[in-house]
Amino acid sequence: MLGHPERKLPPVFHVAGTNGKGSTVATLRACLEAAGYRVHVYTSPHLVRFNERIRLAGRLIEETALSAILEECERANEGAPITFFEITTAAAFLAFSRTPADATLLEVGLGGRVDTTNVVERPAATAITPISLDHQRFLGDTIAAIAFEKAGILKRGVRAVVAPQPPEAAGVIEAHAREVGAPLYRHGIEWKAEPTASGMRYEGTRWRLDLPRPSLLGRHQIDNSGAAIAALEGAESFRFEPAAIAQGIGRIEWPARLQRLTRGPLIAMLPRSSELWLDGGHNRGGGEAIAAHAATWGERPLDLVFGMLNTHDAKGFLAPFARLARSLGAVAIPGEANSLSAEDSAAAARAVGLEASAFPEVAAAVAAAGARPGPGRILICGSLYLAGTVLRENG
Repeated sequence: MLGHPERKLPPVFHVAGTNGKGSTVATLRACLEAAGYRVHVYTSPHLVRFNERIRLAGRLIEETALSAILEECERANEGAPITFFEITTAAAFLAFSRTPADATLLEVGLGGRVDTTNVVERPAATAITPISLDHQRFLGDTIAAIAFEKAGILKRGVRAVVAPQPPEAAGVIEAHAREVGAPLYRHGIEWKAEPTASGMRYEGTRWRLDLPRPSLLGRHQIDNSGAAIAALEGAESFRFEPAAIAQGIGRIEWPARLQRLTRGPLIAMLPRSSELWLDGGHNRGGGEAIAAHAATWGERPLDLVFGMLNTHDAKGFLAPFARLARSLGAVAIPGEANSLSAEDSAAAARAVGLEASAFPEVAAAVAAAGARPGPGRILICGSLYLAGTVLRENG
């Protein structure tokens, strides 16, 4: 009915994984745009506005255009069963197919093998970011099972960039790549990205680049940026100067990834000496990455404000903070039927050794953390949905 818009897209970079998908896509976008290319981007979920999911040639899709294209997809569907993500993806592909651009960036929604985005027959590159336990209800309860689902995006003859992986994930990805005939481009073998005194260094089979630190914080963002650069390195139809890669790395935009909040009602209620941070990480791997960066913050005490969906592993996420955080204020995610209750989140925190209390709302938890003695850092974490609520309500 829609005329296969997925066959009419500019060259596609398709990104799957558990952690770092969005950051890798954001890095791809920043580098491509710094080199002068126009870029379509499809990501999920949104944080504040639905339009965030669809970026047309560099700009968020406008409300009127979004409404019109969704209505067109609904008419074409003729009332047949369809999921929210399926019709959103169809709308994005239709919009992309009608708007001139040079590249398309697709973030997998869930898994990869049967994900709605996995209909592009020959992308310019695929990438699999670090795999961790997440969405076990849908993807399987082992790293190997989840890796099998993620590896489903690999295509014959298309470079498959592989970010750092647990051994059991790497083995599954390599086996599937051999089966489908996808050439692997693996972290630590064909490419590497490492921190340096002045930034980061990327080394691949063609490129050797000394670059600034990514604008997104955390050691894990060097790996995410490296995966993005590795995908660009193999896309020979695009041309890049090192200066464009450096410029892109330095201006990646991706909210709620170790983002410091500097204004708004939540800031106004805190002592001037306090800092307020926000991150949407929500699984064990995400918790480990965030905690690793928080450990570099020094002696200033860390207090957490935490909320999570009941489909995720609260104990697994919180365990890395057991010796880092002074306290945890647990909240339910406003408006989310699948949110853990504040009491259940607090119980999960206590189970891993954290001092925890339940609060009726984020503001109350932030205020309680801010009232603790000394200049502190407060980190709101555990869910992209919680992060979106904070960004929306805090202005």
